[in-house]
Amino acid sequence: MLTKKEQRLRRARQTRIRIASQGIARLTVNRTNSHIYASVISGDGGKVIASASTAEADIRKALGAAGKGGNVAAAQIIGKRVAEKAKAAGVEKVAFDRAGFAYHGRVKALADAAREAGLQF
Repeated sequence: MLTKKEQRLRRARQTRIRIASQGIARLTVNRTNSHIYASVISGDGGKVIASASTAEADIRKALGAAGKGGNVAAAQIIGKRVAEKAKAAGVEKVAFDRAGFAYHGRVKALADAAREAGLQF
């Protein structure tokens, strides 16, 4: 019997293999109950080009006293921010790697915000 995390990573593996064969940068997402993290990873060397998360001090201030990073509004802020950082680094096209998470709620909000900010995937 696989644990919940092992099931998610199993789902993620096939996507990562397919994205790697394309040789394109990937926008990867990780979410926890209290935070959401996004990073753009280069397709050739696997280096992090841009990243953003609700755990960053300035974003926690922007989210208010409670620092709520586990909601859709926070995910939209992170999506917009990671897209701006990626474009500043010269990356326009990415493949979306949802890391086995369902494309729903916070993951979908982050992807939509990144698209609106100008990333293509």
